[in-house]
Amino acid sequence: MKERLATLISGGGTTMQAIIEACQSGEVPMDIACVISSSPTAGGIEKAKRLGIPDKDIVVIDPNKFKGRDKKMDQDAFGFAILQTLRKRGVTVVTQNGWLPLTPQSVIDEYSDAIFNQHPGPVPEFGGKGMYGRRVHAARLLFVRETRRNFWTEAIAQRVHRNFDQGSAVKSEQVDILPDDTAEDLQKRVLPIEHRVQIELLKDVARGNVKEVTGREKLVRPGEERILFQAKKAARLLYPYG
Repeated sequence: MKERLATLISGGGTTMQAIIEACQSGEVPMDIACVISSSPTAGGIEKAKRLGIPDKDIVVIDPNKFKGRDKKMDQDAFGFAILQTLRKRGVTVVTQNGWLPLTPQSVIDEYSDAIFNQHPGPVPEFGGKGMYGRRVHAARLLFVRETRRNFWTEAIAQRVHRNFDQGSAVKSEQVDILPDDTAEDLQKRVLPIEHRVQIELLKDVARGNVKEVTGREKLVRPGEERILFQAKKAARLLYPYG
């Protein structure tokens, strides 16, 4: 029996599209069970429709709908809504492809070894709350140019953790940083590699052959923590919308 995949999105859904196409072509031997968007205006919703995903299987679960009067997130209610959707469709594998909310612990617990996150830079160093999109690329460029070493970044697939981007990497591929790169340049070159990494991960999942990436180099040396902090702070200021 084929695995049943749910892809979770918050934005344009480019990786979601690549994954759906790979499943539809048979490259990835999985069925698309549903697409869950955290935003009702995410561009990925229309992409999913154009790819033939039924409307009933394109579900918006907006985390802002689960905030109380104190404006704090009710993670339990948010997680219950996600799990209801996944269980109803018999989902066995979950991928977060540009998914921005913090995933509730209840969802992580239920899917444990079958829920994975996509990230456009080395983790955990260039992850964390608010680190997504061009911010990741900008922070990586700033850090590399300040430390003058490791002129590369990488596309990552990792296990989902209760904290942003803290899960172990299970698939990765490095991308060279060129002397004149901007965050936009790097994003453009890394994105197709992100697609490939996610698709190769799903093939591993289907084969039951997911392995932790070992021997990862520590990118931040003792005394460089301030450089990393400043690089991430500057990246957030440069790209207030990610």
